[in-house]
Order: sequence, then structure tokens, then C-alpha cells
Amino acid sequence: MNTTAAQTQTADAPQTATVLFVDDEENILSALKRLFRPMNYRLFAVTSGAAGLEVLGKESVDVVVSDMRMPQMDGAAFLEQVANRWPDTVRILLTGYADVGSTVAAINKGHIYKYVAKPWEDNDLRLTVEHAIRMQRLEQERARLEALTRKQNDELRELNAGLETRVAARTEDLRQAMGFLETAHEGLKKNYIATIRIFANLAEMREGAVGGHARRVTEAARRLAAAIGMDEATSQHVMFAALLHDIGKIGLPDGLIRKPFNALTAEERAAVVRHPVIGQALLMALEPLHEAAQLIRHHHERFDGAGFPDGVRGEAIPPGARLLAVVNDYDALVNGMLTLNRQTPEEARGFLIENKGKRYDPGMVDAFLRLLHEEARQTTDEKEQCLKSGGLQSGMVLARDLLTREGMQLLTKGYKLDERAIRKIQDIERALGWDFSLYVRG
Repeated sequence: MNTTAAQTQTADAPQTATVLFVDDEENILSALKRLFRPMNYRLFAVTSGAAGLEVLGKESVDVVVSDMRMPQMDGAAFLEQVANRWPDTVRILLTGYADVGSTVAAINKGHIYKYVAKPWEDNDLRLTVEHAIRMQRLEQERARLEALTRKQNDELRELNAGLETRVAARTEDLRQAMGFLETAHEGLKKNYIATIRIFANLAEMREGAVGGHARRVTEAARRLAAAIGMDEATSQHVMFAALLHDIGKIGLPDGLIRKPFNALTAEERAAVVRHPVIGQALLMALEPLHEAAQLIRHHHERFDGAGFPDGVRGEAIPPGARLLAVVNDYDALVNGMLTLNRQTPEEARGFLIENKGKRYDPGMVDAFLRLLHEEARQTTDEKEQCLKSGGLQSGMVLARDLLTREGMQLLTKGYKLDERAIRKIQDIERALGWDFSLYVRG
């Protein structure tokens, strides 16, 4: 075995890289050592793969540069063993242009970093080895940092072992406290919504034969908001605005409230068109209703800018107000509150279509018509039945709103009945002295 080594190390480079050259031609090895001696590497040069394996068994080698064609053990076989036994050593292959097949084998078996064609260009070969060493150093540093991180994580786990138990106990205490707060908050929220519904019911008691308008608009607005993917917070503002959208009419005479809008005189219309602004003003002191109050102000604006009270147009109208304009007018049309004669649902849909882009946001109209079509199909598919309270069973769902004879809403369509709700309905019947007819599914 012919083995030679050259080592140069400077004071500012304590970690000198080690490079092993393997080639059966002495002149090639001499040329490689001359080329790399100025690079301050530890250099080993041997004339066979077996000798190279001996060096690797004794020395920590960073990079191996091996010729492809060698007797007994060619470069592919040699580098395959290096890859299996010293996987952290970077492997570079020197190969002639006629060794394409052998080069492919070396790539597949030896997992070489790069191959360099003979005759090599000195600067390219130096850069290739330099880059290989740099890559190996980075890989070593990555492995060192990962090991350090694992060690520190183990120490932290041991340090936190006792803390975790205490934190878990404290977390459970906080969870229970938060549960109590959430329950209390949910109760307040339900009471708040119930209060708003009561206000709406009181206002609707003046509507007479067309009572229930706010309730119907609210339910339609809720369904449309869900259909178009409106977020929960905005949907709630829309529902509050729908319940209270006519609260500004509370000071108008009964006859004026019940008179269709298109039948109003100029003087009467001037009084009525002020109700959105009055409605907003009435809710001024209730901060949680400020967003809803803004929708109330704008629910009679028109998409073409010809509405009231501010004459805003298009996208400048809040989305919730554009939604309310569609569902409010649809209910007003089918209940004779907008025109002298009640319109059929089909006629009301035609009115909405005719006024797309004029009175109404075209997208809102299209979404509402799709919703009506889908609900009509579902109603056809799902049979509803009319029952007295004695025939109700837990789990049944209301197919229509439950109303008093005066049109006041007690329960909404879609409400799922349970034993407690059924008992309350029967208690109310006994108190009022008459029976409800309830439309249910399921």
C-alpha cells in the first residue's frame, strides 16, 4: 500500500478538513496533492480502494475523491462501502467520458455528492471540494444543534414535570370558572334577545290584520343571511334590525301604519319616510344595537340611489340593509303593506326581479329567490301536520311560527319541542282559555 499524507493548519482554522484521494495512478495523486496543498487541508492519497478503506478506518475523513477505473475494486464499489460504513463522509467521483454506465452505478450505490469528468478543470475541482466540505460542516452543525435542542428539551421536560401538574390543576379551576361565566353570559344573551323580541311584539300589536310582519321579516332575514354565508356577528345585527326595523313608526296614527305605502298621500308619505331616522334615534342609548340601528336607517335606501333617508346607492348601502330591503318588501307585497292589493308570492318574486339593480341589490335578489325555491321544494318533500298540544311529542319541530290570536310570536318556525316546552304551551292554553293549532314535522 502506498499511502502519503500532507497536513497544514493555521491558527485561525482549528478544524482543518481532511480529504482522501484514491487513484491507481501515482501521477494523478501527485497532481491532486499539488492542487490542494495550498488549501490547508489534511491530505491523504492512496492507490487502491482497499487502502482507502484502511485510512477511513483510522482517520476521520471529511471528503473522499475517488477515481472510477481501478483494479480489484472500482470506484463504484469503493464508494458504496464508504456510504454504508461512513455515511457522513462526502463522496466525489472522478470519471472519464466513457464511463457513463459505471457513473450511474456509482450514483445509485455510492450516493455520491458529485462526479467530476477527467481531465478536470483545477478551479472547478477545488470549488467542488470546498463546497462539499462546507456542506458537511453545515450538516455537522445542524446535527450538533439538533442534539443540543433534544438535550435542552429533555431538561425542560424534567424541569416542567412538577409544574405541569400544578398548571393542570390551575387550568381545571379556570376552566370551571370560565364555564360558569359562559353559562351566565349565555343566559344574559338569551334574556337580551328575548327583551328585543318583546319590544318587537309590542310594536306589532298595532299592525292589526297584517301583524307579524317584523317576525316574518326577521325569520326570512335569518335564513337569507345563512344562505349567503354572512358571519355570525353581522347576522345577529341583521336579525335585531329586522325585529325593530319599523320601531320608528311607533308614534304614527294606527290608520297610517296600516295603510299601504303606495296609497299614502304626499303629506302622509312625508311622515312615514322619517321612520328609519326615528328608529335609529330611538336606539341611540343602547350601544349593543348601534350596528342594527345603522341598518334600520338604511333599509329603505334603493340600489339606484333613489331611496330614503340619505339617497345612498349601490355598495355604499350596508350589506345588511340591502338584505333587509329585499325580504322586507317581499313580505310587504304578499301582505298588502306596500301596494293596495296583496300580491301572490309569484307576483312578488316578479316584482323583485323587475327591480333588480333599481330598488334592490341584484345579488341579494338572486340569493333570496334561490332560497325561496329551495324552501318550497323542501316543504313539498316534508309533510307537515296540524296538532293540538295534547298530540305533541318531544323531538317534533315546528313547521310554522306559534302565534297568539293577536299575532304575537311565542315560538319560531324550526323550534325543536321538548317535554318542558310542551308543558309551557299547555299552561298558556289553560291561562288564555283556548287551544293552539300547532303545525309540526317529525
